Amino acid sequence: MEDKTNDATPKRPEGERTIDAPLVNIDLNGYIRQIKSEEAWLNNKRNSITLFKSDNMRIVMIGLHMNTELPEHTADGVISVQALEGHIIFKANNEEQKLTPGNMVTLHEKIPHSVVAVEDSVFLLTMAMKK
Repeated sequence: MEDKTNDATPKRPEGERTIDAPLVNIDLNGYIRQIKSEEAWLNNKRNSITLFKSDNMRIVMIGLHMNTELPEHTADGVISVQALEGHIIFKANNEEQKLTPGNMVTLHEKIPHSVVAVEDSVFLLTMAMKK
């Protein structure tokens, strides 16, 4: 397996970071600090960073400011949403799940869902794709 990295960009000039390798160590607290320090967080309603990306799985950290909504959409794979900070409401199948740190939900592919931040929040989105 070849290691995969993200290159530096104008929004993230600190250089490349590994997003796929046989073993990837992910510092969640470090990425929370990074998300909250970037211009995208300071000047917009949300910010996100891909922590891991392979053919079978993606892990994305998403930060939403209070009252920000990710409008209804679907995913091509099974997902999990885990609250790390704050309070979000996950909506799917005419149900609302309130998520605070330590809570998570799972959802099968192709089911419409949305997320609303009740307060400034950070959560992990993990998606497993079928081959």
